[in-house]
Amino acid sequence: MQIISDFKKSDNYLKNKRNSFSRKIELTSFFLLIKPNKNIYTNSIERKLVENQIENLIKEGFRNIEISWSGNKNWFNFVSNLKFKFPKLNLGSASIINKKSIDQSIRIGLEYSMMKVWNKELFNYSNSKNHLLIPGINNIKDLDEAIDLNCKIIKIYPVKDNIGQINVSQYKKIDFIAAGDLSISDLPLYKSLGYKAIVIGDKGFINKKIDQKIYEWIKEKSN
Repeated sequence: MQIISDFKKSDNYLKNKRNSFSRKIELTSFFLLIKPNKNIYTNSIERKLVENQIENLIKEGFRNIEISWSGNKNWFNFVSNLKFKFPKLNLGSASIINKKSIDQSIRIGLEYSMMKVWNKELFNYSNSKNHLLIPGINNIKDLDEAIDLNCKIIKIYPVKDNIGQINVSQYKKIDFIAAGDLSISDLPLYKSLGYKAIVIGDKGFINKKIDQKIYEWIKEKSN
């Protein structure tokens, strides 16, 4: 009976995390993905530049930031400092590929993580740790397997290669996120196709600064 009780508690805990995550993407329909290079870890000027840009976004009311996981020994301290400095961020990790990346994300206290590609064992491991892990899916077979495992939030990546193969509008109880070479200008299209949000990576930064169109979109939505 104790095992069943613990299982229900764990399931409810993850359910609450999923619900909280879904509410946040309803408010701001995109994530900004930051991909740290090794200079960020060692160069205080570059690190401060990133922090200033995050701070500017927060002032405008934006919260959804994810940081690509790296095996670099300084990744943990870099993201920990962001979590401490910006406690209001909906901060997560991306490009999750192994148990170490899950464990570090949990130790930091990140809200969620996103896989690049589907990995059933890693998904189950994250669930066992009560950590919200959003899979990256690029085919119907993996999509069906993720849904069978009660996955309610799914990233389609790379979305431009799968837009004709996977019709997300037919899955009414799943929150889909589009990712892969997207900009803020792509948001209306993918929202119209049934995606709840998109991930903006490299196209969110122009000359190492956040795309001005992102600020314009945030200001327009807040008025």
